[in-house]
Amino acid sequence: MGNNLKFIGIIPARYASTRFPGKPLARIGSMTMIERVWRQVSSVLGGDTWVATDDQRIYDAVVCSGGNAVMTSTEHRSGTDRCREAYEKIGLGQDVIINIQGDEPFIDPRQIEAIMRCFDDSSTDIATLVRRFDPAGSYEQLADPNTPKVVVDGQMNAIYFSRSVIPYLRNTPTAEWPARHTFYTHVGMYAYRARVLDEITRLPQSSLEVAESLEQLRWLQGGYRIKTAVTDCRSIGIDTPQDLENAIKLLGIND
Repeated sequence: MGNNLKFIGIIPARYASTRFPGKPLARIGSMTMIERVWRQVSSVLGGDTWVATDDQRIYDAVVCSGGNAVMTSTEHRSGTDRCREAYEKIGLGQDVIINIQGDEPFIDPRQIEAIMRCFDDSSTDIATLVRRFDPAGSYEQLADPNTPKVVVDGQMNAIYFSRSVIPYLRNTPTAEWPARHTFYTHVGMYAYRARVLDEITRLPQSSLEVAESLEQLRWLQGGYRIKTAVTDCRSIGIDTPQDLENAIKLLGIND
């Protein structure tokens, strides 16, 4: 997998959150959220799994539970920037850095393996995951601006990401769109070659990024190739305390 490349998984985790302060330390059964994330990731990457945080409480919680953690700046604007600093501090010459969101405690290890396989293609600069939108779903679900859409080329390289529904199906009622075309939605996990991670964090914000508020458009506009892999695994992101409560009930967690 990945032409014998070496991979490192970095999980950015902040304490501050407008909708859910202290989210990484929220309890899910017997574990904190961040512990569940790093345990899922380490099932694939082993000791090459690190939590990058700006908060001593998160650092201590990870280390006390047996994980690897590194302190990073409080000034970072994105998880990508935090990943770069963490890699500069702890990297041991790994070829590819995988950026895993710290609020995905139920991430499936198969998703990590899928993003790693994108680097079997030596031309891949950056990789991410997409999911086929359910053709039985509604147009209203598809049009949700909080669910970015992705258009890909014949080699599954991303052409564009948008909060709008793309492509536009001309002469087709919107209610029929999900059943008439294979739409892809974005799953927020990234992997970058080490050289590329350093380069993209030095790029200025681009006009498309500002327009859509999607960081990955800066990279596309800068000329980088983003390879996508399709995942059918269900993601359960946690943005609010209510999301967490719903997920615990849905999955029947009581450990």
